[in-house]
Amino acid sequence: MLRFAMPRPMVRLAAALLVGASCVAHGQAAPIYKVDPYWPKPLPNKWSMQQVVDLFVDHKNDHVWMINRSADAKPDELGAATTPARADCCVLGPEILELDPKGNVVRAWGGKDYVPGWPSHLQSMAVDREGNVWISGTEPGDSIQKFSADGKLLWDFGHRWPKGRELKQDNQGTEFLPGIEDFGLDDEAQEIFVADGARNKRVLVFDMRTGAFKRGWGGHGTPLSEIDNDPVPPYDISGPPPELQQFVPALHCIHVSRDGLVYVCERGNDRMQVFTREGKWVMSFPVHPSTQARGPDCGAPFGMTGPCGTTFNMAFSADRAQKYLLIADGTNNMVWIHDRKSGKLVSAFGGNGRYAGNLHWIDTIGTDSKGNVYTGEVEDGKRIQKFVLTNP
Repeated sequence: MLRFAMPRPMVRLAAALLVGASCVAHGQAAPIYKVDPYWPKPLPNKWSMQQVVDLFVDHKNDHVWMINRSADAKPDELGAATTPARADCCVLGPEILELDPKGNVVRAWGGKDYVPGWPSHLQSMAVDREGNVWISGTEPGDSIQKFSADGKLLWDFGHRWPKGRELKQDNQGTEFLPGIEDFGLDDEAQEIFVADGARNKRVLVFDMRTGAFKRGWGGHGTPLSEIDNDPVPPYDISGPPPELQQFVPALHCIHVSRDGLVYVCERGNDRMQVFTREGKWVMSFPVHPSTQARGPDCGAPFGMTGPCGTTFNMAFSADRAQKYLLIADGTNNMVWIHDRKSGKLVSAFGGNGRYAGNLHWIDTIGTDSKGNVYTGEVEDGKRIQKFVLTNP
């Protein structure tokens, strides 16, 4: 009898899909998606597609806003930018793009020196209920800026790390932030939720109109005053990460649900933590915890092995109850679909590769009002894709 050993990633994927099939068999109808290989349309004006580090879908009109981060553009991608042009394509385009449901660019603006304080390393974005666009960056001199939909600067959040000041972990100070890993807007409460988890390990909440600090907490609701400023200890990567009380950087996303729960992507520990708006811990659950979450060999493409951690970003399903969490895993290049109330895995899609429907360095995810899913890829992935919900 011939036997073969299935590679471990395929075993995990098969197991995840069997779980999804089981849920369907029991009448829970886990969502199923099919890639649209013709979305989006090619960018105009010979603009190059760069790192799609974040996106946001405005449910009023299902327009997709995306960051087209140009910081890591390569010379072979910019052949039309030389004088004389050495190739027909391409040039750097604006860093903020708005796409309509058909994938056409309808607005584009922003980029290096666009306005004073423009983030040097764009990372996150959101659109408020008035249609204003908010962006942020991860470098110590970066902050959050608010723009009108057509690119007019409306407000600067401030709280920038002072130039020349020693950069160190400080989970108690709230005046200055050493770059912002991610932020989320709560339009109802008019609050900004900041995942201060690139160099620190906490969530901070600020007034959305004034920028004034309101409250904050650490993992499992730890008060700011009780968060230590020590490095996170290593762990034996042959097993899952330990269930630590405090957050483990990087805190790679933060989102507020319709029912007022705050979801934090704890990429450094392969888990999601859930809180009330006031910072009371509700629950946590692992996301593919057999994946290495942190360690000295993480951090490609800078000469190291590759990315680590599984919770790069997440989105809520589009139904009114937001029944599912769609979690973007940039290490396994999967979208894991978890039940929001229980945290249990119900299905998955994706897989590492370059073909339509595959993913490579997925870093962001969003859903439109019809339940379709949009994914963005970074590093050398540099792509945005649309996955159509086939069983609404």
